Amino acid sequence: MKFPKYNEGGSSTYGTIRLEEKIKFAATFEDAITATRFGKFNIFLILVSIPGRWSNLFETTTMSYVFPAAQCDLNLSLGNKGVLNAITYLGMMSSAFFWGYLCDTLGRRKLMITGFFLDACFVIISSMSQTYELLVVTKFLGGFIINGPFAALTCYLSEFHSSKYRARVQMVLGLVNSTGSIFLPFIAGLILPSDVQYNLFHYLRIHSWNIFLLVAACPSLIAGCIFLLLPESPKFLMTIGRNDEAMKVMRSVYSINTGQPPDTYPIKSLIAEKQQEQADSNGEYKRDSKQALKEGWSQIKPLFIPPLLSNMLLVCGLQMLIMMSLNTLRLWLPQLFQAINDFEYFNNGTSAPLCTMLDMIRPQPRNISAVPDIHTCVVNNNNSKVYTNVMIVSTVTVLGYIAAGSLINILGKKTLLFILGTVSGIGGFCLYFAESSNETLIISSIYIAFASICVNVILSVVVDLFPTTLRTMTVSLTMMVGRMGAMSGNLIFPYLLKQGCAPPFVSIGVGILSVAFIGLLLPDTEMKALQ
Repeated sequence: MKFPKYNEGGSSTYGTIRLEEKIKFAATFEDAITATRFGKFNIFLILVSIPGRWSNLFETTTMSYVFPAAQCDLNLSLGNKGVLNAITYLGMMSSAFFWGYLCDTLGRRKLMITGFFLDACFVIISSMSQTYELLVVTKFLGGFIINGPFAALTCYLSEFHSSKYRARVQMVLGLVNSTGSIFLPFIAGLILPSDVQYNLFHYLRIHSWNIFLLVAACPSLIAGCIFLLLPESPKFLMTIGRNDEAMKVMRSVYSINTGQPPDTYPIKSLIAEKQQEQADSNGEYKRDSKQALKEGWSQIKPLFIPPLLSNMLLVCGLQMLIMMSLNTLRLWLPQLFQAINDFEYFNNGTSAPLCTMLDMIRPQPRNISAVPDIHTCVVNNNNSKVYTNVMIVSTVTVLGYIAAGSLINILGKKTLLFILGTVSGIGGFCLYFAESSNETLIISSIYIAFASICVNVILSVVVDLFPTTLRTMTVSLTMMVGRMGAMSGNLIFPYLLKQGCAPPFVSIGVGILSVAFIGLLLPDTEMKALQ
């Protein structure tokens, strides 16, 4: 039975029906979670989710800071660096459907606990790497693992918030990711410049980059420990027929948020989301693998037939192009800043056009050489400016996210996507003409910030274009295609660098300009706030 919606003050949104009159009916999940209110528990949940969100960022980004420090120890070529940047995305792509199935089978909490601890193990193993090959294997496995708990965390947070707050929470999580991109270079700046040479057990040689990778395991470890103490998602509990446990969780959330005793929670019973004949003797809903696969296909099938097929292809193409361009430059940015720093350091602080300074990384693994004839591999640890520059770029991106939330309501999604994509694409071309390190910093900041916002604009378009029941699956598929683009871009970029200065920057410029113009083909969507 469907009953009138109510506001948090207790009165109905229409008529004179009071909230108290609803308790005689079985409530839907949305009504029940709305009744828990928004308060201290929700704020606490967002705060404790920070390590979990950062763990995904750390998994995909740490190698871009490791390259300059580890290239001599591991004899890394430009191609090796491209593989190490791309391999994590390959792991994520290969596990997308596997984790989606487990998330709906095991539950969000179990998957997060297991996944975060497993990811921490692989990051710790990677920190002990003595060879390039072992690092590739552990980074692939880390990407394979982290995709699961990261997706489960997104679902988990959504399922503890009513529809009124759900979109806002996702916006806050976007800012959490951006703050992580500031914090990571800060950690790198503290650890990597140190000249550490330590033999452990006469076999393992520990350098500063090993310690940096070891520290990068902390977010996953902390997240795993945190979710040992938190309850299962009430939505998942209702989905498998464990309504009594779901009610207990929501009563606790209500009590924490309002300060009232749990027994004053206004909802007294929940609807049965699964038919009784589908439950076992304990009242729990069970399904075998064949049934789970059929349910999964029924979710995906509408996306690949008209009328949704054209929109699906369009948003997947946009996401692939934007993530290919953005994540290629983003992950190579520390290496580019390192080349600039090395050039200025060995030329008495004299700057030069970016293309000239990039000659520092085009030869073999050595990244600096005061005299061209010297072929020994040397690492310049006097590079605090590298990490400062990356933090500046990340800070500009955070400010861009904040500004975009207002602009999207004024300009609309298609217009904003066109403007951001055009400016960012022109910025990619302009990097080829950058005449100094300061110009490179300014242009790259604009490029990264505007392109990052484009990713979120495209995701907000997905929310408008696809029905509610298909949105989560659509977002998952578009992100998987986007990661395919990120992997491809990082594999191709080092080979473009070898060909000269123009090819890499022309490619990333063309990629985002294509997003700007292809985005004009999107159907008109509602003027919703950036989510």
